[in-house]
Amino acid sequence: MAREPIRVYARVKPLGRRQQAGIYSIDDDEKSLSTLEVIVPHDLADGVVNNKRESYKFKFQKIFDQEAKQDMVFDSVAKPVAECVLAGYNGTIFAYGQTGSGKTFTITGGAECYSDRGIIPRTLSYIFGQLQKDSSKVYTTHVSYLEIYNECGYDLLDPRHEASRLEDLPKVTIMEDPDQNIHLKNLSLQQATNEEEALNLLFLGDTNRMIAETPMNQASSRSHCIFTIHISSKEPGSATIRRSKLHLVDLAGSERVAKTGVGGHLLTEAKYINLSLHYLEQVIIALAEKNRSHIPYRNSMMTSVLRDSLGGNCMTTMIAMLSIDKRNIDESISTCRFAQRVALIKNEVVLNEEIDPRLIIVQLKNEIQELKDELVLVTGKQRTSELSQEELLQLDELIETFLKDNDPDSALDVGADMRKIKYCFVHMKELMNHSKISDRKWLSQHTSEEKYTNKEAEELKKMKELLQQRDNEINILVNMLKKEKKKARDALFQLNAASTGIPCAVPSAADDYYFSVGENMPLGCQEAFEVFKRDHADSVTTEDNKQLLKQKFAEAKCLGEKLNEVRNKINNLKGKITQRHIQKAALAVSSPSEELNTLDPVEEKLRMQIEEEKKSYRTMFDYLKGLKVEIEHLQLLMGKVKMKLQKDFEVWWSEEARNLQQEKPEMVSSPNTTTVHPQFIKSSQHLSTKSFSETTSVSPNEDPAGKNNSITSNNPTLRTSSKAHLGYSEEEAKKISPSSSASIPLTGDSQADADILAFIKARQNILQKKGLGNK
Repeated sequence: MAREPIRVYARVKPLGRRQQAGIYSIDDDEKSLSTLEVIVPHDLADGVVNNKRESYKFKFQKIFDQEAKQDMVFDSVAKPVAECVLAGYNGTIFAYGQTGSGKTFTITGGAECYSDRGIIPRTLSYIFGQLQKDSSKVYTTHVSYLEIYNECGYDLLDPRHEASRLEDLPKVTIMEDPDQNIHLKNLSLQQATNEEEALNLLFLGDTNRMIAETPMNQASSRSHCIFTIHISSKEPGSATIRRSKLHLVDLAGSERVAKTGVGGHLLTEAKYINLSLHYLEQVIIALAEKNRSHIPYRNSMMTSVLRDSLGGNCMTTMIAMLSIDKRNIDESISTCRFAQRVALIKNEVVLNEEIDPRLIIVQLKNEIQELKDELVLVTGKQRTSELSQEELLQLDELIETFLKDNDPDSALDVGADMRKIKYCFVHMKELMNHSKISDRKWLSQHTSEEKYTNKEAEELKKMKELLQQRDNEINILVNMLKKEKKKARDALFQLNAASTGIPCAVPSAADDYYFSVGENMPLGCQEAFEVFKRDHADSVTTEDNKQLLKQKFAEAKCLGEKLNEVRNKINNLKGKITQRHIQKAALAVSSPSEELNTLDPVEEKLRMQIEEEKKSYRTMFDYLKGLKVEIEHLQLLMGKVKMKLQKDFEVWWSEEARNLQQEKPEMVSSPNTTTVHPQFIKSSQHLSTKSFSETTSVSPNEDPAGKNNSITSNNPTLRTSSKAHLGYSEEEAKKISPSSSASIPLTGDSQADADILAFIKARQNILQKKGLGNK
């Protein structure tokens, strides 16, 4: 492995007739590098004080002046690289410079005379001439031609697309293997056995190249082209093959758009060209820096293809093309600076030798056959590739015996036959997999049963929670009904007492509490919510806001319909104006003497109508916007009221549930000893239904003793309250003896009986307070 620096040459383009030469000098020293000095005199327009440099010096391997011929350039630049490629090394020659500086002429050549041939045809002629002279090796030559146009690769040698458009050529894509070697997909390799075939392929690719005329060059290359020669050589009887490749690169020229003034499609091409050359310069700068870990090869397709040529396994040579014209002197100095940075890069050149894989396959086959023969001599048996049926059965018995044996020191002895050993391993693996599958099936069944049991337990738990929730809701509703019934009875009792003063039976009737509420609540919670909402302080305000919101919605809907009508009317008027224009145009075609610029009164009238309709449309639209703001404000208020109502109801609902849980023990633990007659069970069940409708009236002629259908109570307070429940006043209830207490129907259910007794107790307390007030 040798580290070779990139060799840099310079070539000065001859001046045209109308071009003015810049000031430069060339110092050729055969012992050392050649020196190019460019002098840029100060411009008087920049002022008296001007600190710009006047002299620029650059060193090259060799500098070709304007009189240099193509054969001289080939002998100095390309011939050494071609000799290294024939020896098995990779090589690259690329030309760099601004547009119109002579890159394509140097690489490809001119078409006017034979002596103007460039580096590519001369290299092909030299390589095939050397291949004919060297008969000691067998050579194979292939050629590829890649064009990179607007960052897209195209195969210029595709045989299916001869003389076609560039867009029809197959696109070439870049692929990278794990060893970071670049492979070009869809790039064809055409075999060339002699110089004539190689030149025909070169001419075919040149006809498909993208060129265009620009202010700087009449036939400017608008793409980068890479012509590659692949050579493989092998000595007869040798196992090594040498593979090498030579890249001959013609880069598109950089250009300053401000100077060339191109536009349109040429401007797009110039952008892509300058961008790819900028990425090339970034790679050169990164390679020139020391201790640089990352090289941005992947930024562009050109730098990816030329990865080996720049800092890799390749002998690279660069030709800096210079246009020493006063207008282009700055670009030439930039090209020289780029060339000096390229000269700092060193490539690691390696001889590309590899062993022929076909010979390796033949050697391995011979070695295998020799080993088989030796094995037959040692064992005395001719082995086939497969075991016989008897041997397979014998092995199955041995494996079964080995697995059933509990002795840890037991061994499975099948001899030194690899076929038998392999079969034993495969058979045991199958047994292990079969046992694993059966274990998995058992585990899946067991887990499915556990999941089913857990699912039933979860469903049972959910049902219990739902039942407890329904019980709480029913209890809260019962309390609410008690309060409402108590209010109604007290009102009726006071009204009857005030009007007649005669005790009478108080009919009890339950109100209808079933209103439509939100679907998110249970049925019992919905009924309680409707009662709570009816008695809430914000109910009146909410209803007013609802009515106002409905009114605003209706008004907005009506206004929207009017706006649509106005819009349709404006569109119809515009259509009429368009028809007038079409009629006028048709009239002008039929009679050219008619003037088209005359004012049309009908059109003016239509335009005035359009303006009026637009004014009315804007007025109604502004009013509709105001309505929208009012509607949104009302909706916001309704939402806030709804949230407040829901929060208040949740607080009240939780308080009622907590109070009910505290009152349950007091209601159930009553000291009374009651006996219930079976005939009153039906009426008590009717009392505990959802309607809670009770129609109970006591006749004055009813048996006061209460011997039949009676409840014997040892509590005097209960006997008094039961008389009061039947419609008597407190004083009359006290006068009635305990033996003549009225019959109170009970159900036998502790919860329902507790509710009935609590209701009676509440009535008794109210009657006592009323009696104290009268006193």
